[in-house]
Amino acid sequence: MCHLKWALIILAAIAVAGCTKKETPAPAAEETAAVEEEKPAIPAVEPIKPLPNSVNVDMDKVLLGRSLFHDTALSGDGTISCATCHMLDHGGAEPRKTSTGIRGQVGPINSPPVLNAGYNFVQFWDGRAKDLQEQAAGPVENPIEMGAKWGNVVERLKKNAEYVATFAKLYDDGITKDNATDAIAEYEKSLITPSRFDKFLLGDESAITDAEKKGYATFKEAGCTACHTGIIAGGTMFQKMGLVKDYFKDRGTTITDADLGRFNVTKNPADKHFFKVPTLRNVELTSPYLHDGSRATLEETVQVMGKYQLGKDLTDAQINSIVTFLKSLTGELPAHAKPPTQN
Repeated sequence: MCHLKWALIILAAIAVAGCTKKETPAPAAEETAAVEEEKPAIPAVEPIKPLPNSVNVDMDKVLLGRSLFHDTALSGDGTISCATCHMLDHGGAEPRKTSTGIRGQVGPINSPPVLNAGYNFVQFWDGRAKDLQEQAAGPVENPIEMGAKWGNVVERLKKNAEYVATFAKLYDDGITKDNATDAIAEYEKSLITPSRFDKFLLGDESAITDAEKKGYATFKEAGCTACHTGIIAGGTMFQKMGLVKDYFKDRGTTITDADLGRFNVTKNPADKHFFKVPTLRNVELTSPYLHDGSRATLEETVQVMGKYQLGKDLTDAQINSIVTFLKSLTGELPAHAKPPTQN
């Protein structure tokens, strides 16, 4: 009985101690909210990345490349330059359905924009050039485009004393095809166009309007970022034109070789109608749109993309909202982009 009595006394003491233990009061709901609000916000992972404000280039080569880019001496009849189809005031593209080459020849495809092209994973709609230098070499010898021979172009450039001196300063072997295309590529690499949207991505909430922010949200919600991602909102992959619905059947015109896209390079039937996803940078300026230049306005183009790439009939409100956002991607040319005579 004594043991039982002492056990009951000990248990009673423990119970009293537990009841009288001082508890730390729970914070009020308002205090909890305040603590949570003080936590640093975790930045969202955005599908589009900001363009840099500058890019590392050799400025002497850039200025030489600028001269070559605007020089009709690179064409067979001295009438066409790179800038003929890549107009800087038109977003680095052209205001024509398809390109026009020497002697008025009409090309098969719409010229893609050259601005920010250094961020493309490959060049041309069908990706046949691995980089800007390889791309720069192609149109010069295309009989429908510039219609020249590089050997003749080199000899023509050698008759220009200013070119001779500049090439000699920059390249040990002077004027060659490789050196000319290297300079053009360096110039094109420098043509970056940061926009208000980049400031927004970097944290400046006031850089774009509420309507543009809503448009960006709609752009993401609709699924456009499945393809239009990265620094230039595109240029990172090939995608089939008519992914979920037959675009070419509905277009109703004969399928051309240009419509075959990546197939022209690989000869793989699975690559038919695949194209490099175009950049959306400066897209406000680059009409007409699509590889075939078949759409005159951004509104039409967004509607087509929704239908054939996403399988969605976007409402007019959604389309207009997305277009509002897309216009925030229009940037400014760098100061050196145009030759002094065009500034």
